[in-house]
Amino acid sequence: MDLRGRPKCCSLHLGILPLIVLALVFLGYGFVSHRSQKELRDSGAMTSVSHGELDVREVVALSRMAYAQPKVLTPSRKDVLVLTPWLAPIIWEGTFNIDILNEQFRLQNITVGLTVFAIKKYVVFLKLFLETAEQHFMVGHKVIYYVFTDRPADVPQVPLGAGRKLVVLTVRNYSRWQDVSMHRMEMISRFSEQRFLHEVDYLVCADVDMKFSDHVGVEILSALFGTLHPGFYRASREAFTYERRPKSQAYIPWDEGDFYYMGAFFGGSVVEVYHLTKACHQAMMEDKANGIEAVWHDESHLNKYLLHHKPTKVLSPEYMWDQQLLGWPSIMKKLRYVAVPKNHQAIRNR
Repeated sequence: MDLRGRPKCCSLHLGILPLIVLALVFLGYGFVSHRSQKELRDSGAMTSVSHGELDVREVVALSRMAYAQPKVLTPSRKDVLVLTPWLAPIIWEGTFNIDILNEQFRLQNITVGLTVFAIKKYVVFLKLFLETAEQHFMVGHKVIYYVFTDRPADVPQVPLGAGRKLVVLTVRNYSRWQDVSMHRMEMISRFSEQRFLHEVDYLVCADVDMKFSDHVGVEILSALFGTLHPGFYRASREAFTYERRPKSQAYIPWDEGDFYYMGAFFGGSVVEVYHLTKACHQAMMEDKANGIEAVWHDESHLNKYLLHHKPTKVLSPEYMWDQQLLGWPSIMKKLRYVAVPKNHQAIRNR
């Protein structure tokens, strides 16, 4: 065997081999690079379609929004509390920039569900409620109005904007208005699990005998929000009309409590609203079995729940006001969602 001849042959092969490897690497990189870019584009397109995200040009446009720079040493409001001890913002006029928020929620392509109960003669309030909601509620965003009623034929035909629709959910009525109010929690929890979870991102639960009188938009949206009662936002906890009887599941001791929340306007993500309404309904059923009814019915149980499951946003009384009873104090820069004058006795039990 000629050992001297083999190194010469091998050296020729070894000299060519790096060139072959380099060519393969170059071609492979070009193929992978092209494929990766295509997959990235495809992935971006799919993400845009599935999550409603904007393309690069729209994101650039968003980044060019012009607005006043926030000042660290200049508080947005000095006359009111704007942050809870658990770091949840309290929403007042002057504490948010709606243009920024609208863009952020538009990127998420959200749909908001608004539940309202029009039982018995309360259906007469529905037309004004819907008309004013079209003017002021979540303008520019997708909305589904969920109208719970025992009188579907009496639901008015109100023109709705693009991306907004109305769904009528037929439910039974009850002889007492208190029972109608308390069973609201049961129905919201049931429909949240069966339907709302698949149709909307957030739920806002409102009373029908009200009207929207100014902007109510995405600034309210959060995992879980409650609204300060207009009659108690200045009061100490000892003055709150919590349920004080230990026998009730809604019981709150005199030395506990953050705020008093109104049962007429609350909400959050569908999952959080489901947990809240289910817990309140179960507590009311336990009270019923024990022969007791909380002093303010579902509102009492709402306050107990929000005491132990702190809301991630708190709405100021701008979002729940009665001008006939309370006037218009200067601290309220806006009155956004207000009571409609009515005769409660003439409406509740008919």
